[in-house]
Amino acid sequence: MQNCRKGLQEGLQEDGRKGIAERIARKMAGRREGREVAKAGRPLLRDRLLGRIREMGGAPDYSRLAAEVLGIRNASPALARQLVSQALVIEDRRDAWRQHGERICAAAPAGPGVYVLRDDQGQALYVGKANDLRRRLRSHFSRRRWKTIGASLARAVGAEWEEVGSELEALLKEATLIRDLKPIVNVQVGPPASATRAVPAALRRDVIVVVPSRTEDAVQLVAARPDGDWFQQPTRRDGSELRSHARRLYRFFHSPLRSREDPSPLAPIVYSWLARRGQTASRLDPHESATATNLEARLRALLADRALFSERLELRWR
Repeated sequence: MQNCRKGLQEGLQEDGRKGIAERIARKMAGRREGREVAKAGRPLLRDRLLGRIREMGGAPDYSRLAAEVLGIRNASPALARQLVSQALVIEDRRDAWRQHGERICAAAPAGPGVYVLRDDQGQALYVGKANDLRRRLRSHFSRRRWKTIGASLARAVGAEWEEVGSELEALLKEATLIRDLKPIVNVQVGPPASATRAVPAALRRDVIVVVPSRTEDAVQLVAARPDGDWFQQPTRRDGSELRSHARRLYRFFHSPLRSREDPSPLAPIVYSWLARRGQTASRLDPHESATATNLEARLRALLADRALFSERLELRWR
């Protein structure tokens, strides 16, 4: 047993006493959390520690506290004191983290969208997307999540979100926010590339995809080119804005002076979505329109179709 204590102390000196102690205390707190919550009326770990410290008076026996409350036996007094202190700090952090989570989730909508988690300095920690924002954020701040959460996400104190009308819009918005905000938890792998995605060659062509908007009176027109360029144009379903929007789309595909609309080539995301979950999405081939006026007429006919979002429509001009 003396050898065990000696080895543990040497390991702490080698790797850093604070980090090891915090990991042990976090592990013990997580292990006991489920049992403590399940037993009605039983004090939580922090309350038990504080209660036993009060009972011991001015000279707490930390080795005994570690053994009786944390379940760590034969720890030296110095190590036991550090473990008890770390456990109390982690319990406080967890409670504050849960309070922030409850406040965030109470305000979050239940619809689809993208979200950003931030720390108390406003730094973006994580960008994600969800079909149900409230449910996804609740999973981020669940009691079970605390056991395995990384140090960065444990700093989350706030969130912001934007509701969207389709999965494709969420994918593009998420990629744009990761590029712009550079959140520290998201893995930065660079712009998407068609070569790394299982996309049939027939799909990698100029295309206009029509997807729902978050409001029923509008749609999103997503234009993509094989060179990676893309842009997204919201437009009203009644066609009142189609003249100017159709001209912009026509120039995007046909102008010899066309320039990149967005600094990141996110078109591979569009093609990848079309190859999988977006197979039923309505779309247009812009090269079947000889003029911007012709493209406007095709778009107007597509938006007027009642089956626009109930079945795939690929309008071909004859």
